[in-house]
Amino acid sequence: MWSRSRKKNRQAGFTGTELLVAIGIIAILTAIAIPGFSNWLPNYYLKAATRDLYSNLQLARLIAAKQNAACAVIFDSGATPGRYFLCSDPGANGSWDGPSAMGGDDVAEKAVMLSEYRGGIDFGGGSATDDIPGSGAPPADPITYATPDDVALFSSTGMVVNFAVSGSYVYLCNSQGSSYGVGTPGVAGAVVMRRWHAGRWE
Repeated sequence: MWSRSRKKNRQAGFTGTELLVAIGIIAILTAIAIPGFSNWLPNYYLKAATRDLYSNLQLARLIAAKQNAACAVIFDSGATPGRYFLCSDPGANGSWDGPSAMGGDDVAEKAVMLSEYRGGIDFGGGSATDDIPGSGAPPADPITYATPDDVALFSSTGMVVNFAVSGSYVYLCNSQGSSYGVGTPGVAGAVVMRRWHAGRWE
């Protein structure tokens, strides 16, 4: 009786060798997975930051239409990493110069700090060798909205007030050089998102 019970216990457990083999397999799989995971994370953070920027530009258009007055997304590339603010009013001075955090008096509805995404996210073209829509040279400026500079300004009808002829864009990149461009290709104010991949913007 005693020997039968001991035999059952032996069959139900693991030997030391089996445990060592299992631990070894887990260690090998972990060693293979960690480099891939660490390469994947910065791109994940960049994609999240890009989607949020896309959504916030759309939100600025929506607020402008809802309040029947201009609304702006104001970019601050002077901070490192950069940041931007969604502002619903230019304040008492009537100039889109950012909220008090930037030294202005605009009414900020939302603030986005690129440092919160991790992965080295900042304004910039990264490894892109061409801009959008394609001049044949890397983006000369990570924020191409002008007059006022570095401000995506939407009118009460959702149109871009400070539209550039070839479109206006904001470029985001990460520590690995991956990059996205988000902006408005036309005066109508439609917002698009592009990714630099295999030598072109997709």
